[in-house]
Amino acid sequence: MEKFVASIGSTAPLILHIETGTAVCSVALSHEEKLIALRENTEGMLHAKLLAVFIEEILSEQQLSISQLDAISVSEGPGSYTGLRVGVSTAKGLCYGAHKPLIAVGSLQSLAMLAIARQLLPTPEACIIPMIDARRMEVYTTQFSHIGERVSAIEAKVIDTFSFTEILEKQSVLFIGDGAEKCKAVITHPHAHFMPLQASASGMILPALKAFVQQQFVNTAYFEPFYLKDFVVKPRFP
Repeated sequence: MEKFVASIGSTAPLILHIETGTAVCSVALSHEEKLIALRENTEGMLHAKLLAVFIEEILSEQQLSISQLDAISVSEGPGSYTGLRVGVSTAKGLCYGAHKPLIAVGSLQSLAMLAIARQLLPTPEACIIPMIDARRMEVYTTQFSHIGERVSAIEAKVIDTFSFTEILEKQSVLFIGDGAEKCKAVITHPHAHFMPLQASASGMILPALKAFVQQQFVNTAYFEPFYLKDFVVKPRFP
């Protein structure tokens, strides 16, 4: 990607985005709507090891410091408990240290926006259903319109052959995310389309920009990820 050069007097926000809600560790830098830099790892839960490295690499590459950013956005969930904790704690630390506002972007929303940006919809007005793996046949999911508006509640849903039948009877549906692949053999309606699209910080750009313009920041001290389900520690037996 080309090197970012800040324009003197530019009012377009420069935002660092952190996505750690799934097995993907992703960091992006944007200037207004434009993606400036991106670092990603898709090979396992290495967030604690790679997140700080990715942030440092991007800022060094662009010859920027945290103080030059206008805000930091972070994936708020639902998703991996450990991944979300790593991302949110890192984002909070950066915001505290540099006195920058914190923006929270829903993990499912950023997936939907990514599908729209990459023009993956099978029909112009297809419904988008992002899915984040929640083990076995359960996923974290919700529904978005073709323009990225959320039209249903976020839920932890166990998938079976009857899932989403009502909406599939009416229109084409694009299923995306790391939870969609395991549902492919179960949801076989002809209106169902599956795309192996994984989470990326680049999908956070437009939602974070909208939040920045509207000054919709979260309280850095008290913000907690949206886990949706309680974290359960499994006992270890000898």
